[in-house]
Amino acid sequence: QVQLVESGGGLVQAGGSLRLSCAASGSIVSINGMGWYRQAPGQQRELVADITSGGSTNYADSVKGRFTISRDNAKNTVFLRMNSLKPEDTAVYYCKGRITTLQRMAYDSRDYWGQGTQVTVSS
Repeated sequence: QVQLVESGGGLVQAGGSLRLSCAASGSIVSINGMGWYRQAPGQQRELVADITSGGSTNYADSVKGRFTISRDNAKNTVFLRMNSLKPEDTAVYYCKGRITTLQRMAYDSRDYWGQGTQVTVSS
């Protein structure tokens, strides 16, 4: 089985910074894209940033210039550095990975999600 475990969330004042981490573990053959999503109360889950296995990145317009996504392929970990945080960044942040495993002698590739970590930015 595959697990993604996020850490690093918390309460911070506006203008502050946080660094989220997400580590994947289990019977992993490879990890392709990894990304961070967030969901605020009463709103749909939205993409924050994602990164390919080769390091190409993509950001939501609302976080460009403030957030940085990176990954350590050797450790199956993705990070999200969040600077200049705003109250509107408050949400549960989830990581997702497109992960390939070996299932009964056949490769299986699917999306796996972490359990989420709360980020709260006070004004």
